[in-house]
Amino acid sequence: MSQRYSASPSPRPGTPTQANGSALDISIGCKLFVEVKKGKKEQQEEFRKAEILSIRTNNASQTEYYVHFMEFNKRLDEWVGIERLDLSREIERPVKKRTSKGGFRETDTSSCIGSPTRDGSRTPASVGQKRKMSSLEDPPTPSIELQNDDYDSVDGNVTPGNMTPSGPMATTFSKAQEIERLRVSGSMTQSHSEISRVKNLEKIHFGEYDVETWYFSPYPREYSDAAVVYICEFCLFHFISEKQLQRHCKKCTVRHPPGNEIYRCDDISFFEIDGNKQKVYCRNLCLLSKLFLDHKTLYYDVDPFLFYIMCKQDEYGCHMIGYFSKEKESTEGYNLACILTLPQHQRKGFGRLLIAFSYELSKKEGKVGSPEKPLSDLGLLSYRSYWSEVIVELLLETKELNEDIAIEDISARTSIATTDIIQTLQTLGAIKPYKGQQIICLSDGVIASYHKAKEKHKNRRIEESCLQWTPPHFTSNQLRYL
Repeated sequence: MSQRYSASPSPRPGTPTQANGSALDISIGCKLFVEVKKGKKEQQEEFRKAEILSIRTNNASQTEYYVHFMEFNKRLDEWVGIERLDLSREIERPVKKRTSKGGFRETDTSSCIGSPTRDGSRTPASVGQKRKMSSLEDPPTPSIELQNDDYDSVDGNVTPGNMTPSGPMATTFSKAQEIERLRVSGSMTQSHSEISRVKNLEKIHFGEYDVETWYFSPYPREYSDAAVVYICEFCLFHFISEKQLQRHCKKCTVRHPPGNEIYRCDDISFFEIDGNKQKVYCRNLCLLSKLFLDHKTLYYDVDPFLFYIMCKQDEYGCHMIGYFSKEKESTEGYNLACILTLPQHQRKGFGRLLIAFSYELSKKEGKVGSPEKPLSDLGLLSYRSYWSEVIVELLLETKELNEDIAIEDISARTSIATTDIIQTLQTLGAIKPYKGQQIICLSDGVIASYHKAKEKHKNRRIEESCLQWTPPHFTSNQLRYL
């Protein structure tokens, strides 16, 4: 049946159209209500406002729309069919502004700060801007246990947020406000050229898991048409079909990461890999992690980094759970650059284990360490949970021994930087004025939360005796071309 076009005038740009629109009226930049994918069959239909970022025609000659749900994390962006669009409600169109040459260009009507626009740039108010933790009206409730204490996608080198404490309220805000920030922004990228990149892979097969991806990763272009991309869980090579993976697995003899095993406790192992020696593996690892880290930008320059892969062992081999990387030579004293727990292993305490291992290496080196700044919002919660538990545990031990301890002593015994310790104590409300000086005082609520968190993480601890590692030393010639 041929399409008929109405002779009525088109709606004024920048204003919502009337109800009963059609798919022909939808263009990039439009905002309309889209049905949210159901997590469970018994859930009722729910519609949220979303922005159209891209339009394509699939292999079945059906039109699909790539949508970003307004005020929600970018990882929820997805391709949807026309059946999930609510055309009965108002459709908000991009504004056409007159240019200096007399023409028109489309701009977003109500894009909030930091939201993606059609051309891949940010709105003017956010260009070059870093989100800062501002002082809030309501002081936080001192607590160790955070609702989301195992956020595992962290890349401090290029993520937003200034975490250097500049005052008692510079980095403190309530748990509810933290969770709201994560819901709205999460770990949004600060790479302006990639802000509106459309997610190119929908799902990967990794080991025994089918995992939905979150963000764009620069895999080969032909992989974008595959329903599932298959990745060897041992060597991390990627394939476009299951048959290719099966042929590869018959020949692949790798059963653990290509590095030195430096830690083994029960079924958990850590492998150290030099990015300069195992470039292919490390680049494949970065491609994989980019699927779940929106802010990660470097995936080819792996030479200056050491990678520490955490695996779980069984009779078939060592299966990767997560990893973190660190610079071989950090002038800022950072002990971690990027960290990720794969989605199928998140919410199990492995993120905390990766953080604890990075500090265990710092203790062996005899150095004070800190993650690369600024931290992402996700990274802040993960690290704050770890810092709180470790610091409070040490303070309770010194109290039992009736010893005095200063912030510098805490830093020396935990390898946590003094700025991070001060920030954590301020968040817990543990720094109190007393007779003209500042003292550390833990409330009953903080202590109760510590015991609850300790019980939760009792099986996720690093045993120092199981670490067999000598800090690597690199000569100036080895570091010259990194």
